[in-house]
Amino acid sequence: MSAIESVLQEHRVFPPPAAAAAGATISGMDAYRALAAEAESDYEGFWGRLAKETLSWKKPFTKVLDESKAPFYTWFEDGLLNASYNSIDRHVEAGHGQRVAIVFESDDGTVANVTYQDLLERVSRFANALKTRGVKKGDRVVIYMPMSVEGIVAMQACARIGATHSVVFGGFSSKS
Repeated sequence: MSAIESVLQEHRVFPPPAAAAAGATISGMDAYRALAAEAESDYEGFWGRLAKETLSWKKPFTKVLDESKAPFYTWFEDGLLNASYNSIDRHVEAGHGQRVAIVFESDDGTVANVTYQDLLERVSRFANALKTRGVKKGDRVVIYMPMSVEGIVAMQACARIGATHSVVFGGFSSKS
């Protein structure tokens, strides 16, 4: 029996523009292969190093990986961080408040650019509104909103105060 040759294979290479390559975190395939080799040879050390270098920890972790209850592994179990802080605040603190954090295109084609500073202000206001309504760390919040910047703000506000959020997709209305 002969093998079937697929015509659905792509062999062309499209390199990124020079400006994009110059600003990339990983400078090329050699750097990528070096990172992959490091991760393969010492995954615990690799992820521990990246977690320390790229995230802001409220309470730094002392152990990267606990494999004692396999297959229920825990990573950075004794560390404490805030996802909202790591997504927004640290960029503002680094002087990038005027950089665009979100490019949102609505259904009607309107495009909104939201800076990190603006996003931080909106998220902080919403988090304070939730706290005023009695929402606190460990509470659960259901978000039933259209896909919008405000939906992102609501999710970030929940993360900021430690409330678990669940998004209920609102796109199946009768109008949709």
